Amino acid sequence: MTAIEQTEAARPRGTRLPRRARRNQLLGAAQEVFVAQGYHAAAMDDIAERAGVSKPVLYQHFPGKLELYLALLDQHCEALFQAVRTALASTTDNKQRVEATMDAYFAYVEDEGGAFRLVFESDLTNEPAVRERVDRVSLQCAEAISDVIAEDTGLSTEESMLLAVGLGGVSQVVARYWLSSGSGIPRERAVGLLTSLAWRGIAGFPLHGGEPH
Repeated sequence: MTAIEQTEAARPRGTRLPRRARRNQLLGAAQEVFVAQGYHAAAMDDIAERAGVSKPVLYQHFPGKLELYLALLDQHCEALFQAVRTALASTTDNKQRVEATMDAYFAYVEDEGGAFRLVFESDLTNEPAVRERVDRVSLQCAEAISDVIAEDTGLSTEESMLLAVGLGGVSQVVARYWLSSGSGIPRERAVGLLTSLAWRGIAGFPLHGGEPH
């Protein structure tokens, strides 16, 4: 069950929940408000009302709006990183691995909770704590991709990292465009097209040891 689903299930006021369940409920409510309104327009009053709790209950779990936002950001940055790691480990076929990795970004962006907006489209990137988290997850994903590229091609760490940053960057930018444009292209087709584009470039690097891709 997602945080937003827990919010829906636990919204009526007056319901006592275990601390972890209450925290997840509050995170779900905060996600709805932050995604809909952005950080600056959102108020703790709005979040408490969405969660069906009093403001004192909200402040028992999160001392302020920034701490609440950062908790959400931590959660969803980790979700993206794990999705990319899972995609990379899902197969040893390199073309399928590229496709799975790109699909991980598309699935992340397509999720109905809209959490990707907190990571990729935040209106709080001038806040150092937010910028650090966004930069860190981008780096973590790139490093995971880079490790695979370096192992398979024998390219240097620096060269592999350059390609990995490009692959991750293209994936998230195109996925966001695909969603925002309201394109009628199915996700599977969109991922397939992007994979074909990326693979034609990556396949030009021979496998380490001279074996074909």
